[in-house]
Amino acid sequence: MPEPSPDVDAYIDHAAPFAQPILRRLRAIFHEASPVLEESLKWGVPSFGYKGIVVGMSAFKEHVGYGFWKSAIMNDPAGLFGDAPRSSPMFIKLTHVDDVPPAAVLIPYVREAIDLNERGVKVPKARKPEPPAVPADLAAALDAAAAARARFDTLSPSLQREYIDWIDEAKREETRARRIAKTVASVTEGTSRTGKPL
Repeated sequence: MPEPSPDVDAYIDHAAPFAQPILRRLRAIFHEASPVLEESLKWGVPSFGYKGIVVGMSAFKEHVGYGFWKSAIMNDPAGLFGDAPRSSPMFIKLTHVDDVPPAAVLIPYVREAIDLNERGVKVPKARKPEPPAVPADLAAALDAAAAARARFDTLSPSLQREYIDWIDEAKREETRARRIAKTVASVTEGTSRTGKPL
C-alpha cells in the first residue's frame, strides 16, 4: 500500500473543523476499497489515483465535495450522483460526517472507477456545440463583406451566438441595423464588440 501523503495530511489538518472528520472518513473508505490508491494533491485538493485519477475530495466553506473522475460513465446503484451535472469532479456535497455514505456503498464505486482506469476506458469527449443559425439580415451583411464572412465563420459558436444575441436583443429596426453594421465592421477589423482582438 502506498504511503499516506503528508500533503493530504496537512490539507485535512488545515480544513475547517466540520470538514476534517468528513475528509478523514472519506479517505479511510477510499483506502479500504483498494490498497493500490495513491494519494496526492491535484489542483490543490486531495486526489486518489491508480493509473489516473479515481476520486477526489475538497473542503469548501460550508461543505465537503467529492466525486469520481469518470462518474459520467459509471454505474450509480445507490443514487449518489442524483440529477447533479457531473461536469465538476466535486459535485457530491456533504455537510456532516453522518452524511458520508457507508463503506459498503462507496467501496463498489471506488472499485469500479479503478477498474475503468485499469482497462484504459476513457470518458467520451463532449460534442462541440453547433454553430448558431445566423439571421438572414446578418448573413446578407456578412456575405456583402467577404473578409467579415470569412472571419465570422472561424469564430467559436459561443462568440457567434454572442453577436447574434446582441443583434436580436435590439427592440427597434434602426438599432438592429446599427448593431449589424457594427458587427460586420468589428469582425472585419478582427476585434470584439468591446474592442479586444478576436
